[in-house]
Amino acid sequence: MKNSRSLNNVTFKAGPIIYWLSREQRVRDNWALLQAQEYALDRQVPLAVAFTLAPHFLGATLRQYDFMLRGLAQTAASLVQHNIPFFLLKGDPGTTLLAFLAEVEAGALVTDFDPLRLKRQWKNQVLARVQIPVVEVDAHNIVPCWLASGKQEFGAYTLRPKIHRLLPDFLDEPPPLEKHPFPWPGTAPAIDWSQTLAWVAPDPRVPPVSWLQPGEDAARKMLQAFIRDGLSRYADDRNDPNLQGQSNLSPYLHFGQLGAQRVAWEVQGANAPAAAKQAFLEELIVRRELSDNFCYYNPDYDSFAGFPEWARKTLDQHRPDPREYLYSLAEFEKARTHDALWNAAQQEMVRRGKMHGYLRMYWAKKILEWTASPEEALKIALYLNDRYELDGRDPNGYVGVAWSLGGVHDRAWGERPVFGKIRYMSLSGCKRKFKVDQYIAWVEGLGQQES
Repeated sequence: MKNSRSLNNVTFKAGPIIYWLSREQRVRDNWALLQAQEYALDRQVPLAVAFTLAPHFLGATLRQYDFMLRGLAQTAASLVQHNIPFFLLKGDPGTTLLAFLAEVEAGALVTDFDPLRLKRQWKNQVLARVQIPVVEVDAHNIVPCWLASGKQEFGAYTLRPKIHRLLPDFLDEPPPLEKHPFPWPGTAPAIDWSQTLAWVAPDPRVPPVSWLQPGEDAARKMLQAFIRDGLSRYADDRNDPNLQGQSNLSPYLHFGQLGAQRVAWEVQGANAPAAAKQAFLEELIVRRELSDNFCYYNPDYDSFAGFPEWARKTLDQHRPDPREYLYSLAEFEKARTHDALWNAAQQEMVRRGKMHGYLRMYWAKKILEWTASPEEALKIALYLNDRYELDGRDPNGYVGVAWSLGGVHDRAWGERPVFGKIRYMSLSGCKRKFKVDQYIAWVEGLGQQES
């Protein structure tokens, strides 16, 4: 398969094929699952899917665990219909997976790709101890991350031509998963999903959202609604928070309940203006793959050290600059700043698990302006993003914050206090872009609905 690679050179053994599902939590349009089934069909052996559930994953709360586990319950049920058992392994991912592979005498392991440090550490822990083939499949990106580029790219302008050159070789419609003809010897343990959530015991102070339902079916419906009602206006409406012009697909893409390849395939064939489709596909493909590129090739993707040299230099030079306002983490979290627009954006994120993309940039840059150091700003921005956003703990989030605070994938701008040469955003600029008071009133309405 074009988007797979072997992580070791061990020969296949007799035994079932195991797909270690992690980032791609779906049955349809999942190249990693398709690769695992191809191996199993070739060898005429059973196929199983294993998911390793870790508690307290990078600060995830009840909001994120609830959305993920409800989606996984649907995935498990769909797999059973395809004669593929689903095993939920609780505990340290590397340890529990190794024990499971030994117990079932696995013949090979297929896993999906993830550029985040912790996921790669788990994978390396397994690689160091198994004597079966391990194959990694990038089912998240359309052009596999390691093929799109072999180095960290400076920005979209360097990655874009590489992606576009390779895209025709990869952008096709994934085939359906077959009902697996070789049954599993035995029965997978039944899963009590409510008990599973209780076992994780995530922080309940960030409750689940009600406006968005998890799972593959809900993701498909959201995609269809966006293509029908929003795609044609995307190029014009996407940067105005009052127009609700964004796709609302990011939580589904983050949890792998929807594949980017399916989205791109459907959008490419949609009846919509070429400019609208081009604008959306730029975000879906080039910008998302640029985020994976940054996290994969830069181990400091979530720290000051990961910023480009020019950005670190200019921020260092402006450390002594006086700040007109200084806020604590608690004040930011409770939306208690002097800026009504910033407060509204924070409140939208807290209440809905989502913030408009344009406002995410403004929100993060103001944290830089109102804290004592770029390190403190980065820590606060990532904490809030990962705690409240459904799509937190994601390369897109890390890169979005790094772009806002540290000039990642950007250029130097005119010098000013605190920011140095980092691009600045102002309240007056937002007012020129959209009706700020209308957005603030809408967020206040969300609070009234809750009460």
